[in-house]
Amino acid sequence: MRSNLKITRIYKYFTKSFLQIFIFLLVVSFVSCKQESKKEEESSSVDTYKDAPFIQEYHDGYVVSTDNAENNVRSIAVDNNENVWIATGDGIFKKEINSREWEAVITGEQKGPSFDVTIDGKGNVWMGTWDGVYKFEKNKLSKVEGLKTPVSQICIAEEGIYALGPEGIWLYIGETWKSENYTIARSVRDAKSDSMGGLLIATDVGLYHCSNGKSVLYQDDKELISCYLKGLGFDSEGNLWAGGLGGVTVRKGAEKIRTLTPEDGIPSVNVNSISKSPDGTMWVGTEVGVVRLNKDGNHSLRFSRRWLMDDNVREVAFDKEGNAWIATANGVSAIKKKDMTLADKESYFYDILMRRHIREPWIAHLTALNVEGDTTTSMSIDDDNDGQYTAMYLAMEAMRYAATGNKDARVKARKALDFLIKLQTITETKGFFARTIVPPDWGERVFDGNRTYSEKQLAEVMVNQARFKSVEVRWHKSSDGKWIWKGDTSSDEMCGHMAAYYFYYEYVADEAEKELVRNHVKKIIDNLIENDYNLVDVDGKHTTWGVWSPDKLNRTPDWAPEKGINSLELLSYLKLTYHFTGEEKYQKEYLRMINEEGYLENAKRIITSNAAWTTYIDPELLFLTYPPLFKYEEDENLKKQYNNILDTWYQNFRKDESPFYNFMYTYLRGKSYDVDKSIFFLKDVSLDLIDWNIDQTKREDIKTFRYPVLEDVQTSILLPPSERATVRWDKNPWEIKGGSGRVEREPVFWLLPYWMGKYIGVIE
Repeated sequence: MRSNLKITRIYKYFTKSFLQIFIFLLVVSFVSCKQESKKEEESSSVDTYKDAPFIQEYHDGYVVSTDNAENNVRSIAVDNNENVWIATGDGIFKKEINSREWEAVITGEQKGPSFDVTIDGKGNVWMGTWDGVYKFEKNKLSKVEGLKTPVSQICIAEEGIYALGPEGIWLYIGETWKSENYTIARSVRDAKSDSMGGLLIATDVGLYHCSNGKSVLYQDDKELISCYLKGLGFDSEGNLWAGGLGGVTVRKGAEKIRTLTPEDGIPSVNVNSISKSPDGTMWVGTEVGVVRLNKDGNHSLRFSRRWLMDDNVREVAFDKEGNAWIATANGVSAIKKKDMTLADKESYFYDILMRRHIREPWIAHLTALNVEGDTTTSMSIDDDNDGQYTAMYLAMEAMRYAATGNKDARVKARKALDFLIKLQTITETKGFFARTIVPPDWGERVFDGNRTYSEKQLAEVMVNQARFKSVEVRWHKSSDGKWIWKGDTSSDEMCGHMAAYYFYYEYVADEAEKELVRNHVKKIIDNLIENDYNLVDVDGKHTTWGVWSPDKLNRTPDWAPEKGINSLELLSYLKLTYHFTGEEKYQKEYLRMINEEGYLENAKRIITSNAAWTTYIDPELLFLTYPPLFKYEEDENLKKQYNNILDTWYQNFRKDESPFYNFMYTYLRGKSYDVDKSIFFLKDVSLDLIDWNIDQTKREDIKTFRYPVLEDVQTSILLPPSERATVRWDKNPWEIKGGSGRVEREPVFWLLPYWMGKYIGVIE
C-alpha cells in the first residue's frame, strides 16, 4: 500500500510540475509570438538584403613636409617592398611601408626640383631630377652619369631604361647612356614604351611615336582631342589612352577609336595622368580629382579633401593590395580598401558616436575641429537642434533595442530620454521646453548668443522677414546655476521630441517608464492647447517657429508655407497623446482640428506644395511625424487619407534614394521600395564624417538645376553619397556646394536607417 501511495504521489508531483512548466512555456511562447507578430506586421511584403562583405574605400592622407615645394608631388611609385617613392618640387622622398614619415633620398646640393620616379622590372628605383638620373639599387643610391640635364621622364622598356628631357632622349644599355636621334618637342610630359622597341611621348604639341630612328607626330583633331598632352597609359586591351587638354583620346595603333570628355564622366578638361589599376580599372587624374572608369562603363570620382590632399592629381601608382597611391599638388593620398559588412560599419560609426559625439548630460551632437580635418582637436559645440538630433539618436537606440534586445541600447535610450525631459523641467514652466543646454562656463562659445537690436536694425529685419520675432535673450541660466538653456524653441524640436517619445514608448519603456512618458507628453500638449496651439516662450509670446494655431495657419497669410506640414504635425501630436493617455479630450481636439479647422485638408497641401516653399527640412520632419497617425489611427476613412498622402508624397521623394525615407516608409506601410539603392547608400557613405568642403561647381561632368528646391542651385543628377557633402536628413542631397572641414558630423544619419532596416527585416 505504501509503495502504491508513493507511486501515486510521485505521479501527481510530476503531473503538477509538467503542467506548471507547460503553462510557463505557453506564456513565454505567447509573449514571444506577440513580439514577433508585431515585428512581422511591420515587415510584411519586404525585400531583404543578407549582409555580406563588400569593399569599403577610405582615405589616408600624408603631408610630406611643411615646405610647399616638398609637398608639391609630381610623380609617385611603389617598390616591391611596398615602400612609396615620390618626386617633388624640391627633392625625392621615400616612405617606408609601416611609417608615416618621409625621408629625403637625395640630400645636400644635389637636392632640388624632381620630376619622375619609377620602378624597373628588377625592383630598382629610377629618378629623373634637375641634375640628371639617380638609381636606387640594393639599398644604395647612385647618380647615373652620361646625359644632359634636366631629366623630366623615365621610361622602362624591354630594351632598357629611357631618360627624356628638354635636351633629348637617352637609352641606358650596358651601364652607359646612348643618345637617341629622335627629333621631338622639348616639352616632354610623359613617355611609354610601345613594347616593340619604340616610344610614345606626350608633349605640348602632340603625341610622338618614335621608332626605328623615325618620329611620327599626331596632332590633328582627327587624331587627338587636342595636341596638348600630359599623360599616357594602356588599358587592358592594349589601347593607348592619351590625356590632356580636352579629355582623353583612346587610340588603337595609329587610329583614334573614341574620346572621353566631361560627358563621359571626366570631371575636368585638364587631364594630367592615366593609370591602370591591377583590376583593369582606368584611373584618370585631373585638376578636379581622379575618376575611375570601369570596364562595364560605370565611373566614380574621388575629389575634395575627403579623398585627396589636393584635387590636382599628378599621378597614381598601386601597391600589391590594389590600394591607390596618389601624387597631388599638396601631398600624397592613399585610397585604401578593406572588406566590411554593414554590421562592421555600424560598429565603426557607433564607436565614433560614443567617443566624440555624446556630451553631458547625454546629447548627440556634431563637433567643431580646432584644426581643419583633425579629429583629435574636436570640441563640443551646441546646435539649434540638439534636442531633435538627440531625439533621432534615441529613435536609433530604440530600434537597436527592438532588433537585438541589447540592454546597452536600452540604457542609452533612457539617458537620451532623460535629457529630453530635462529640456522641459529646466525651464520651470508649465510645458515649454528648451532647444539645448550647455555648461555655464561656455560663455560666448555658444551659437546665436544673446544680443540687442536697435530700432533701425529691427526695422530692417521686419521688412525683410515678415514673421521676424525679436529675441534678445535666448540663453537663460538654470535656477541651480549648473546649466544655461536656450529658448525660442522651434517646430523642428517639437517634431523630434514627439517622435522620440513614440519610439521609446513603443519599443523600450516598461510600465513605469510609460507612465513617465505619458505624463511628460501630456504636460507639453496641455500647454500647447492652453496657448491656442502655440509654443509660448518665457516672454509670454510664441516662439519664432513654434506655431500650429488655426489663427496663424488658416487665417494669417504669412504662415502659408507651413500650413500643410504644421497641420499634419499637430494631428500627430494629438493622436499620440490620446493613445498614450486614453483621455477623450485629445481625441475631441484631434477631430475638431480635422472637421472644423480643416487640418487634414491642409495636410494634403504637402503633396502639391508650392515650389518656392520646398525645403529638405520638411521631408525629415514629416517622417518623424507620420508614425502615430499610421500606427494609432483606427478610423478606416482617415487611415485611407493618410495612406494616400504618404504614398503620393513618398513617390515624389524616391528620387533621393534615402534609406531613412525608404525604410521609414516600409515601417509605416509594410511595402519596400528601392532596397538596392538604400543598401548602396549605406555601403557607399564614406567612413570620414568630417564636413569637408565639397564644391561640385568645379566639375564639368555635371550640370546644374534649380530642382527640387527652387531657391537653390543643385546638381542635375543625384551623386553617390561618397561624392556629396556629409549627410543630415534635413540637408539637400542635391546640394552643389557646402562644408568647411571644421566640423565632424555625428553618424546618427547612418545608424538610424541601419537599425530600422534591421528591425523591419530589410537587412538580415
